[in-house]
Amino acid sequence: MTACVIEPSAGHEPSAGQEDGDGTAPAGCTLTADGAYGARLASAGDSWFPERWTLDGPEPYAVPLPRNQPEEPGTEVQPMADGRVLIHRVVAGRHAFSLLYPTGPGTGELPLGAVECPDRTARLRLLPPAPGGERAYALAVGPRATSVWLVAGGAFGPERLAELPGRCSGGVWLDRSGRLLALDRETDGHTKSVVVDLEGGGEVSPLLQITAESDDRLLLADHDSGLLIVRSDAPSPGQERLGWGVLGSSLPVRFPECLRVRDCSVTPFAIQPGQVLTPESCAVALRVDGPTGSWVAVWRPAERRVHHLRAPEGWLTGAGLWTPEGVLRLPYATEAVPCGVAQVSPPPAAGPEPGMVTAPLPEPGPAVPVAEHSVPPAEPSARPAEPPAPSAARPVPLQEAPLGRLVTN
Repeated sequence: MTACVIEPSAGHEPSAGQEDGDGTAPAGCTLTADGAYGARLASAGDSWFPERWTLDGPEPYAVPLPRNQPEEPGTEVQPMADGRVLIHRVVAGRHAFSLLYPTGPGTGELPLGAVECPDRTARLRLLPPAPGGERAYALAVGPRATSVWLVAGGAFGPERLAELPGRCSGGVWLDRSGRLLALDRETDGHTKSVVVDLEGGGEVSPLLQITAESDDRLLLADHDSGLLIVRSDAPSPGQERLGWGVLGSSLPVRFPECLRVRDCSVTPFAIQPGQVLTPESCAVALRVDGPTGSWVAVWRPAERRVHHLRAPEGWLTGAGLWTPEGVLRLPYATEAVPCGVAQVSPPPAAGPEPGMVTAPLPEPGPAVPVAEHSVPPAEPSARPAEPPAPSAARPVPLQEAPLGRLVTN
């Protein structure tokens, strides 16, 4: 079991001996699900302080939220829907949570309580911002079990909502109510995506299991269309590839060859919302990291090519949000513009290509053996010199979790 206990918020004050939660540098920027606010750790010389970005007005602007002492690089911050910023500090083995807000010339702080993990091998981190932005959650990963905690928005401080056997990673919200959370769980040496019902007593059900021996992870999900972006080594054993499927559909997971960029890592970070009946037309924003740096790319499941775009100078790498109209908003910070948002309009979607799905997707059906499914047509490689993926492993449908119909409504 994950050895984490709650400590009350009364009397808690961060000490000068804050410990770096994971020893890493601060993330670029975290955005609320609706893109109204952002939060990050900004630098002032060799020190760090929280900063809130307001993004839903005519011009974006930043509000610094420094406290009495600098923050450690491992400190996490997350914007809330009301404009406050949740901060997660690690202090002598305790995970302390507070809400920061501007108060005239200073910064107010509302302590929420702390979670203590006596087992120093246990790690606790914030999950991605939940839909609605009124609550915030964290994942505590121990040697043999993982707990999901409500750390902001509850009535009595941090509250443990669910506990799963195995070590979990990831974290993708599958519905607009913040009830269904997908996690990537490692058990018996393999990773599979599961769904946790946070309002159903923490009930766990399978979501993504392509083959018995593959590692299958869920990276992104769109609430409107049900489009899922996954990473799996099922089609190329020993090599992870990006693929896409649709929640609640009996269509197979596909792994486009165009998403394999030689000598680069490709990470999806945003899906265009609003495409209710046409998941294959959703634009997906990709972060590409290569020998020459990082840039932005855009891909749609209905197309068999990736559009590579120049990232704005000072891009807070990996952060961005689509509008329903297909405009990609990328936050950036430079000396001249300390708080900016670049509006990127990628090339419009091309017409559907032969063999691609264009009709509304069928109702969910039971999973059937691989042999009863036709294999998707082979897709041309963007780089002919790259050897084709092994054809022995065939993609199979996503396994449907309970409440799958609720997710796609």
